[in-house]
Amino acid sequence: RAGVHQLAKMQGKAGHPAYFDAQTEKAFMKQPCVFLNSKKGGAGKSRAARMVKSIGLGFKTPLEAKEGCYIDKKCPWAGNVSIRGKLLRGTVVSTKMKRTIIIRRDYLHYVKKYNRYEKRHKNVPAHVSPVFKLSNGDSVIVGQCRPLSKTVRFNVLQVVSEAAGGKKFSKF
Repeated sequence: RAGVHQLAKMQGKAGHPAYFDAQTEKAFMKQPCVFLNSKKGGAGKSRAARMVKSIGLGFKTPLEAKEGCYIDKKCPWAGNVSIRGKLLRGTVVSTKMKRTIIIRRDYLHYVKKYNRYEKRHKNVPAHVSPVFKLSNGDSVIVGQCRPLSKTVRFNVLQVVSEAAGGKKFSKF
């Protein structure tokens, strides 16, 4: 019986991860800016309070960030992260980590001796908020933020296009 109850809990709105139960860890998870123990609005309260902000730079706040119930302190909309610095575009090549993806950035490098260009690439790890459902091959825009871990310095801001290809050098 517990398995059926847990499955119903994980379905969320249209099976989207942003609408799952907020309590997914052993520790109690909450947004630091939201006070949960208010004595006002007892029984008539329909939803828990949620802190959401606009990140600016022409990116709209996703609906899942406003209405979802996830807790992510590294989310640019619902967490404590500001986007500043570079905006990069790349293709998702790995989604194996929890809330972290690897994007591949392709570029051309000029070789002076042969008067030609060679293809090169860099893999950039980026944090992905539960707002987005990503798969390999998706094209995304990431924004630079403070260091979130040993290697992660970017946050996914927008999904440009759904899976078009894999590890190909599709830009040229």
